[in-house]
Amino acid sequence: MAYEVKGVPTKITATSRVAIKIKDNYYTVECSEERAIPDVEGVHIESERQALFDSVNATVDEQIADIYDTFKKK
Repeated sequence: MAYEVKGVPTKITATSRVAIKIKDNYYTVECSEERAIPDVEGVHIESERQALFDSVNATVDEQIADIYDTFKKK
């Protein structure tokens, strides 16, 4: 008989990281966020995970855009 897992996530953590090369320089940006999962009815962990990854990925994308914009101005 297979064991039925009883543990449930109480927090989720996501990290997004990217490295880019502009001319001869490399830049690495990273964003990490941790969220507590409330013990309430209706929490869908996969939707929570997706929302968390969307958030950290968007932050990294904004940071990369800022780096590109800085070098366009020079």
